[in-house]
Amino acid sequence: METVRLTTAQALIKFLNQQYVHIDGEEFPFVEGIFNIFGHGNVLGFGQALEQDPGHLKIIQGKNEQGMAHAAIAYSKQMLRKKIYAITTSSGPGSANLVTAAGTAFANNIPVLLLPADTYATRQPDPVLQQVEQEHSIAITTNDALKPLSRYWDRITRPEQLMSSLIRAFEVMTDPAKAGPATVCISQDVEGEAFDYDVKFFEKRVHYIDRKLPTERELNGAAELIKASKNPVIVVGGGVKYSEARESLMEFSERYNIPLVETQAGKSAVESSFVNNLGGLGITGTQAANKAAIQADLIIGIGTRFTDFATSSKTIFNFETTKFLNINVSRMQAYKLDAFPVVADARTTIEALIPMMEGYTSEFGDLITQLKEEWLIERDRLSKVTFNRENFDPEIKNHFSQEKLNEYADALNTELAQTTALLAINDTIDPDSIIICAAGSLPGDLQRLWHSEVPNTYHLEYGYSCMGYEVSGTLGLKLADPTKEVYTIVGDGSFLMLHSEFITAIQYNKKINVLLFDNSG
Repeated sequence: METVRLTTAQALIKFLNQQYVHIDGEEFPFVEGIFNIFGHGNVLGFGQALEQDPGHLKIIQGKNEQGMAHAAIAYSKQMLRKKIYAITTSSGPGSANLVTAAGTAFANNIPVLLLPADTYATRQPDPVLQQVEQEHSIAITTNDALKPLSRYWDRITRPEQLMSSLIRAFEVMTDPAKAGPATVCISQDVEGEAFDYDVKFFEKRVHYIDRKLPTERELNGAAELIKASKNPVIVVGGGVKYSEARESLMEFSERYNIPLVETQAGKSAVESSFVNNLGGLGITGTQAANKAAIQADLIIGIGTRFTDFATSSKTIFNFETTKFLNINVSRMQAYKLDAFPVVADARTTIEALIPMMEGYTSEFGDLITQLKEEWLIERDRLSKVTFNRENFDPEIKNHFSQEKLNEYADALNTELAQTTALLAINDTIDPDSIIICAAGSLPGDLQRLWHSEVPNTYHLEYGYSCMGYEVSGTLGLKLADPTKEVYTIVGDGSFLMLHSEFITAIQYNKKINVLLFDNSG
């Protein structure tokens, strides 16, 4: 067996450079680069390895561990999970700052590699700086907090453990059904420990991401359900984007006159101007989409998790008369709402169903067009709303004194309503610009009002709705598509909570645009 002597950290960097994915006939490196904040536990291991030979990896110095991890998450999400950034942090607080970001990646099924430093494997320097001490187990460290928020989690206490751990981590991250954060904690003394690694470990490794085909039973069952329905409605989830199913979904919808309604993650999978696209579904959705969903006798969920906002906490469907058909690569998600499950790739399934539906058409008729036109009139009204001390809602006036109302009006110091501002922005920026948002009242107005005329230009993190994601995520978008203008649409609360990677964007000359909504909070 031929070996090469490397430190654990050197071996990790060498391995990252050799990971490739193969999708639809294309092959490319999976790991684009690594975000870092060096400190106690990772500067002498990872720092040395990256300085000596980073390979093709782009090295970006972050300003806050959560912030740089959010940038990495946004990058992977915008790249449709085809590429990732890794993140290395110091032990203790540096690792703890990854917890919120790990939750964000987990909730959204976004692959990202987290590499937090850990305490000494030898346990001789004990307790080491920034180490937490639990009376019932010396084996517990800060990094254990990442266990419930990782799709894969491991702790490396010997150099040779790296080999099996990394192979497993990449298997998870490149599986569309399990994609999410992989956490590999490396003890800080082990990072610099040398070992004779098998050279085969560093050979080019290709991870094939094949489209899971639906079975004949699944296709026949799905076709029977659709043909038996009168008013089916398709719920477009984020899985439609990741599957790149836009063209096949539009053909399916138009040929059989089935309306599309969108989740936050699914918005801009199909452009807003598409004739059958009725916009956002649920609490923050459009009147058109919700009216269609209420009268649907079959809900076809494609790549969606059916979260509470999309389903109006499961009140928007008539469960007495409505059936459900779910197409999802995740078996768990496909089983939701007691649906008929098709555990398969979205695009492949839709393409297979198209010829099976010949002779069918829904009974929506011209109603889809009528609902859309009705909503566009309301959207136009919202584009002209102004606010002043005279036009408070009567319900509000009944509960507050005029003095208090005047105080509120003075605090806002504007007559520009949020809906009016958003629609003005929508009409002004280039259609191929990418917008990003995550929390507050803005996601609701955006899902309802924003028109995306270019696919994959609407980037909402609403799986976790994590305040502080917005500015960091905008840097990730710029890294993903340097040719496009990227805009974060963020409220004052989220901006103040975390905007550290604004500095990183300036440092690396990555132009981002921040549209800050001062809500007097």
